[in-house]
Amino acid sequence: MAFPHLTGLLPAEVAFLCEMELVTTVPRQRLDRLDLLGGPTKPLVPPSRSQLPLWLAILLKRQKRVNILPPPWLNPDSLSEILDIETNHFHDAFSPAPSVPPQKQTDTDGKAFQVSTPFIAASTTEVPANALPYHWFEMSEMLLDAACDDLSSPDEIRRLLRDIREVRLAKMRKGRDGQPA
Repeated sequence: MAFPHLTGLLPAEVAFLCEMELVTTVPRQRLDRLDLLGGPTKPLVPPSRSQLPLWLAILLKRQKRVNILPPPWLNPDSLSEILDIETNHFHDAFSPAPSVPPQKQTDTDGKAFQVSTPFIAASTTEVPANALPYHWFEMSEMLLDAACDDLSSPDEIRRLLRDIREVRLAKMRKGRDGQPA
């Protein structure tokens, strides 16, 4: 017996989409530019920072070619502030997400191109520290798995992320229980 196809995305599909978000890396060795579907990357030259899709950053991290700089929201102080906002200020809603303006980038030839939606810089080092991006849970799980040596106090980060997730799940349950059947 086959089960009907549910509407919406599966967790594995959401994680796949999350892998296209940009993160900031510091290369350990020189690497030429790569032509990707989302646009070309800039050549990686140590010690200058570079923004790469998460999937590529994790691949290069496992090959010991880059270090991944965690986004500002993925440190204990920022997560504690977000948890405080979730519990004390927003009782019936989630804390606000960061505003993401449209970006224009240039390729290596200097031609401008518009960055498509998944390739926004919502998890680079330039974003505000007091707001979680859309894929915060999936991104943090991947970074804690692949680059925990690049994070400050990963155990405390795991605990705070678990607390934020539990607070948000409780808010969703509370909202669902208030709905008529």
